[in-house]
Amino acid sequence: MAKMRAVQVSKAKGPFEIVEREIPQPGPGDVRIKVQACGVCHSDSITKDGLLPNITYPRVPGHEVAGVLDAIGDGVKGWKIGDRVGVGWYAGHCGYCDSCRRGYFGLCLVDRQVTGISSDGGYAEYMIAHAVALALIPDDVTPVDAGPLMCAGVTTFNSLRNSGVGPGEVVAVYGIGGLGHLGVQFAAKCGCKTVAIARGADKAELAKKLGAHVYIDSDKQDVAAELLKLGGAKAILATVTGGDAMSTAFGGLGVDGKLMVLGVPDTPIQVNAITAIFSRTGLRGWYSGASIDSQDTLRFSALTGVRPMTQVFPLEKVNDAYDAMMSGKVRFRAVLTTGL
Repeated sequence: MAKMRAVQVSKAKGPFEIVEREIPQPGPGDVRIKVQACGVCHSDSITKDGLLPNITYPRVPGHEVAGVLDAIGDGVKGWKIGDRVGVGWYAGHCGYCDSCRRGYFGLCLVDRQVTGISSDGGYAEYMIAHAVALALIPDDVTPVDAGPLMCAGVTTFNSLRNSGVGPGEVVAVYGIGGLGHLGVQFAAKCGCKTVAIARGADKAELAKKLGAHVYIDSDKQDVAAELLKLGGAKAILATVTGGDAMSTAFGGLGVDGKLMVLGVPDTPIQVNAITAIFSRTGLRGWYSGASIDSQDTLRFSALTGVRPMTQVFPLEKVNDAYDAMMSGKVRFRAVLTTGL
């Protein structure tokens, strides 16, 4: 049997191991992807450190996958060998419980299927995916760009378009990191008055280059007060992990505004009930999305020129890529490439 290289974790908190495996064969309803690029996400620590109880090992991480279909299983329709495809968190669903049928795959009670956690992901030269998990990559989006758009991209784009904002309304993006630098671009390209919020005056120039109309330095300025000067934010995409920062920003929402929680806060978010009642403001958490949401993200990015800022590593440098990502040294997304 033909062989491939893969990066696996054999146990919780175990090291990355570069191993040789047989190239897998797709079963009914599945396809095989020749992986060209796979983003390295902070959420890969779930697999690396065993942060969920249902992970079986050895497991290949990676849920920001871009590649080419090179084998198709029985019963798969609408796809052909040679199609350029991406796979994100969404790996399919059981289709039986209400959560799945309503599209909330992250809450599936029967068979939670998550790329790189319950099934092998893209830290490999080949991977198997359910056909329902595929998103078509436009011709003018490279594999290195497509990978991060399957997670950071769809998370920010999908939360923005489901927040209720329209052109000309104020959208704030709190944090200009792996998620935030894409959120600023999406908000600006959607025609929103885009406000970037981060710590330090040194990030102002980058924020403006990404499309922000206003920059707020959270070290020196009152975030909520500055947003209220603009009429209040219709939506705040909170990509930071500070619960206190999110709590402070909540006061900067305008009437019917929403704080969209994308980052996992380190402390509880506190909301002023009086402000929430009289301004009809709210807080809403958001995960990434299903495969069609990823495809919409890719299409919008291709049309508008939204692209992630990436640092590329070959597959054998997985430890360097992961360490750089976890330490925050990568600006802004680390991507593994296979050379295929």
